[in-house]
Amino acid sequence: MFSAADHEFMARALRLARRGLFTTTPNPRVGCVIVKGGAVVGEGWHARAGESHAEIHALNAAGENARGATAYITLEPCSHHGRTPPCADALIGAGVARVVAAMRDPNPQVGGNGLEKLRAAGIAFESGLMEAEARELNIGFVSRMERGRPWVRLKLAASLDGKTALNNGKSQWITGPEARRDGHAWRARACAILTGAGTVRDDDPRLTVRDVETERQPLRVVVDSHLETPPTAHIVEGGNALVVAASEDAAKVAALRAAGAEVMVLPNPQGKVDLPCLLQALAGRGVNELHVEAGHKLNGSLLREGLVDELLLYFAPTLLGSGREMFPLPELTDLAGRRDLKIVDLRRVGADIRILARPLAA
Repeated sequence: MFSAADHEFMARALRLARRGLFTTTPNPRVGCVIVKGGAVVGEGWHARAGESHAEIHALNAAGENARGATAYITLEPCSHHGRTPPCADALIGAGVARVVAAMRDPNPQVGGNGLEKLRAAGIAFESGLMEAEARELNIGFVSRMERGRPWVRLKLAASLDGKTALNNGKSQWITGPEARRDGHAWRARACAILTGAGTVRDDDPRLTVRDVETERQPLRVVVDSHLETPPTAHIVEGGNALVVAASEDAAKVAALRAAGAEVMVLPNPQGKVDLPCLLQALAGRGVNELHVEAGHKLNGSLLREGLVDELLLYFAPTLLGSGREMFPLPELTDLAGRRDLKIVDLRRVGADIRILARPLAA
């Protein structure tokens, strides 16, 4: 049974972990608080891959006060040598008496090893405190470890009658500046941003993070079955772009690569890009959260194939009448075929409404 103090210190560790929201990819966001005699003696968070983990920052801050203390950590301490030494060893060496983790490591290859190493050293170890909050913070990392694919978040901005653009393609701007700025924060936390060739053709977007401060730009991914993306497209500028095709045209591939883009060919039997294979490939590159800003065709394909984990919807208080729909779904003849969602967050952003919804498990 965890005490009120345990909850207070773990909540503090989770707040620290959120400081790495935009920067830790492909690593998880982790915070650590070290407490002795009811007082915080050290704390830290993981900022970016290749640098010290949260436990090391907290131990360095605590110094000798770590001996006999309790460490509250939002994720089971690592037990393997990666870019940095094992945090479990550092906790043992510092003489920590008790470790409380919000959750175990979801990586099936190493999960539980840190726990066993600590217990073998005589350190009391408990886990599961505020686990739901910890999993939510690292929802993409957990998805990649447990399912072998990123957490897919589909973002849309629409009028109250569900239109994302006029029939001529014009859509700037349906929602207000506050909603657009909020959308950039969701871009910033993602490891990659996905769009389609039609959006590149119609809007020529950059799909970079501009309205919030960040030191990292997500990978930009274009689903482009027939390699229609021109080398002069904004999305290719500066590299950090991946064009995924269904067929290979040597001249087009060479032109895109010369412009700084990477090209990957992943066809399905229908001559389109194999979307499930693409998600697996992105997971292999360390993509935890995939943020989708695409047109109705790609949106519909992702939904029909059951690849969307979350809908991020912004609705503006306006009516457009005839226009482009959010996504084409098959016509139903029976309500039993509807796709039910769970609304996990609903709030006002400026003049607009933001809904975060997830498909209910079948």
